[in-house]
Amino acid sequence: MARIFVLGGAHLDRRARISTRTIPGASNPGRWREEPGGGGFNAARNLAQLGNAVIMVSVGGGDAAAEAVERRAADAGVDFRQQIFLDRTTPSYSAILEQDGNLVIAVADMELYDRFGPRQFSRRHIREAVESSEWILCDANYQTASLAALVSAAARNGKPVAAIAISPAKVVRFEPLLDQLSVLFLNEAEARELCGPDSDADAWPGALRAKGLKCAVITRGARPVIAFDGEAVLSIATRETDGLADVTGAGDALAAATIDGLAGGLDLAEAVRRGVAAAWITVRSADAVSRALDTPALDAAAAEIAPATIFNRQTTGNTA
Repeated sequence: MARIFVLGGAHLDRRARISTRTIPGASNPGRWREEPGGGGFNAARNLAQLGNAVIMVSVGGGDAAAEAVERRAADAGVDFRQQIFLDRTTPSYSAILEQDGNLVIAVADMELYDRFGPRQFSRRHIREAVESSEWILCDANYQTASLAALVSAAARNGKPVAAIAISPAKVVRFEPLLDQLSVLFLNEAEARELCGPDSDADAWPGALRAKGLKCAVITRGARPVIAFDGEAVLSIATRETDGLADVTGAGDALAAATIDGLAGGLDLAEAVRRGVAAAWITVRSADAVSRALDTPALDAAAAEIAPATIFNRQTTGNTA
């Protein structure tokens, strides 16, 4: 068990699932569902379900959505510390999913996160939470100045920092901080945002290392996950899923389980293997955080994931 501090998105997550073949520019039959979500919040709950002691800081509005987020955090065992702005609404994420569960488009209403500034890290309860944690996790829902303040606080206390990219539009907030991150979790669209729109998987490790990043884990849907650290580049095949329910939260679960592994002393290859297993469990659930994800379930699922293919530090070989 590790003590982990999380600064990240915690908001209302709305998802519409189209019931038939998707027809762009037209009305499509389907169903809406709402639940508390957010990259950092999903990862925090997964980490707590895996037995870690998690403190999370976020913001909320003076509305029922903020109360729902607090209740869900308590249910998951997360020590959730929400800064409330009574005259604002809680941020929200609204996504449209195809019949097979894949994302069509999403809209993120996240302006309230901009009100959480660098000075918040002078607050005693936040400062002490960072000091007492073994790992720090943040996501790109916050502005660079706030993320930089957290990274600096972590550095002063010798704490490793993991980061979740969130989206191509937001991953650039980490760009000035890449050399200070211990690991960055991102998908292929976010990798291209940092490395160039025409870059491919073989180029990403070298390009990101050139920007100062020491370690990254890059997801590519159903294709193999690519990861690298200072020693090697590796590829881990995903597990075929015959019961895909919803892809929402899969990347957050992968990040959480990988951090759990790294905090427990595993090397990158084995930690990412557990992350891939956590993502597999998550996409089989209609919830962004699967209630089935716990340590025994993760151990069993990880045993079904093929070992990583490891390349030298200069090349990825064939990662297709």
